[in-house]
This record gives sequence, C-alpha cells and structure tokens, in this order.
Amino acid sequence: MSESMGRDLAGGHLRTWRDGGGRVVGYACVLTPVEVLDAAGVLPFRVKALGCSKTDRADARLSRFNCGFCRSCLQLALEGAFDFLDGVIETNGCDQLRGMFENWQYVAPAPWFHYLKVPHVVTPESLDYLEHELRRLAAALERGFGAAVTDERLIEAIERRERIRASLGRLADLRERPAPAVTGSEALSEVIAGSALPPAVFQELLDEAIDRFERRPAPPAPARRLLLGGAAIDDVELVRDIESLGGAVVADTLCFGSRGVSLELSEGWRDAPVRALAERTLRGSTCPRMYDELPSRLELVLATAARARVDGVVLVHNKFCDVHGIDNALLRLELEKRGVPVLALEREYGAAADRGRLRTRTQAFLERIGGGR
Repeated sequence: MSESMGRDLAGGHLRTWRDGGGRVVGYACVLTPVEVLDAAGVLPFRVKALGCSKTDRADARLSRFNCGFCRSCLQLALEGAFDFLDGVIETNGCDQLRGMFENWQYVAPAPWFHYLKVPHVVTPESLDYLEHELRRLAAALERGFGAAVTDERLIEAIERRERIRASLGRLADLRERPAPAVTGSEALSEVIAGSALPPAVFQELLDEAIDRFERRPAPPAPARRLLLGGAAIDDVELVRDIESLGGAVVADTLCFGSRGVSLELSEGWRDAPVRALAERTLRGSTCPRMYDELPSRLELVLATAARARVDGVVLVHNKFCDVHGIDNALLRLELEKRGVPVLALEREYGAAADRGRLRTRTQAFLERIGGGR
C-alpha cells in the first residue's frame, strides 16, 4: 500500500475499533512489548509525527536543540492529534523522548498513563527487573481497562504477533531478491500502517499486499543496492527520494522498520511468557540505548548487508539525536575499516527545505560507489 493509503487504512480501522468500544494506548519505543497490550484487549498505537509541518508549540517546551522527531510528536500531542488515545506508555528510550512524554502529560495528560522502565544493560539482574516491570504493566492495564493479562491470553497474543513477524520476514525476503519484488518505501509503508492497526487486520492486509507483490512482473535488477540504518525514521518520502536517485533500499535496520522483527523468543517460552518477553526485549535489542551492545549492532548490520548483497550502507539520524548520532559515527568507522562504503546523513526531521541537501549527498554517494542517475 502507498504511504497515503496506509495512513487512510490505518485511520479507518482505528475508527472502527474505537466505534466498537475498543481502547487505544499510545507508545513510542520499539522496546515496548505490544503483546502485553494485545493480551489486555487494548490496541497498541505507535506514536508518530507524520504530517507535522511546524513545531512552534513544542519549541516552547522542548528547545530547538532537541530532536526534531520528539518535538514533532509533542507538537501533534499539544495540537490534540492524539486525543483519541485512552492512555499512554512512556519508556526511557532516551532523555529527549522522556522529555516529550513528560511535557505532553504535564500540558494535556492522557486518561491513563504508565511509565515502563527498560534497563540499558543485559544482566541476570536486569532481566529480573524487566520481568517485574512487565508484570507491573500488566497489572496497570488490568486496573485501567478491566481485562486480566493471564498467561493464556499472553500466549495467544504472542502467537499472533509471531505470525505477523513471519509475514514481515516474507516481505524482507521479497525486498532482498536479486531483482527486488518490493521497494524499500513500500516495505516501510506497510510497517508504519501496521503500527496503528489491530493485529488481525494488519495480518490480513499484510498478507494480501505480499501476495500482490509476488504476482507483479519482475523488475530489472537495481544498479546499486543499499542498506538503510538509523533512528526513528517514519518518513517514507526519504526512502522514496533515495530510490528515485537510483539506489534500491533492499534492507534496513531502522527503528521504524526491521528492528523489532528479528527479535526471537527463547525455547520453551510458553512455560513462562512474561520472562520470555523480557529476555527477547533485552537480549534481542539492537537499539543504541543499550550501552554495551555496539558489537552486536555491528554484527547485525554486517550480516544483513551480506545477506542482502548491498553495495553500500546509508546511516541516518535526526539532528540532535544523541544516541543514534554517536552510534552511527562508531558504526561508520567500523564498517569503513571492513571496506563497506558508508554515507552518514544527519537530517532535520520534517524539514522540506532539507530534502535538496540530502538528495545531493545521496546522489554523490551513489556516483562514488558506481551507481546513481
């Protein structure tokens, strides 16, 4: 589905869910285990900043030296764009994200609010801590919305999400073909639309889209294949710009993208589903918020690049994003040591005036690695 179609479909199904008495809870961090919300009968809605064209109200509370994505999300919240939410989950993904949530709740508090604390290191103690936090989240959802999160309901929710992850894996396989059957912008549109859909609806629409992609005539093999990695990028137009210049985005490690798809559950997870979610969240995280996990993030990029046979890597972060800005610089150095061409892009989130500069730099990079138009 196109970006606009995805937005319209998600909005229509969201209205149907709300009209039927369904509750919706917003979250922003990919490390929020949505299965717990599913098990409580609540629709998880990932907070995005699509369509935000100004940040004047947000700038009065978060300075211009804060991440543009966080400021844009806050702007939409202050304008009432998220008033349909019945609750909000804040996480400690980064200080700027926390500042966005805290200002949002100070000015226009949601009817239900929960702070989910996710550790930044992987140790036996941090796993115990996160398991406790997930049980606190389940109890808070039960108090707020009346549905008990039992192990049986949680197992059903995890199995639904695992089926969706399997379909997203099929989508990734189509994108990584020698002649990709789906573009990077199409794949990102699917994921973004799914972050606002009931899981059963997302599964149906996703499988229908994959079937359409598989039936399309095979396109010519692209001149240059790229892996796109980095921060909270929900801007399909950015990917479309890269593709219009002759670069095929055949793989990604984006926060809005494949970052949450590759997480695997431990053996025997049905015996202790809460513990299994805690372990997958921490051990499988490739977010730079995890202090000691740079080697695993580098390994993921290298493995994905090799599997997708990419010619270069584009690492993107939003201006003033500390965690991804530093991480991308370290990844670039390590990748270049291994002979992988890298383009590091810092962008002003939502700024139309920035597109020309990004297109110029991308075109120069494609020409450097032997492709582009």
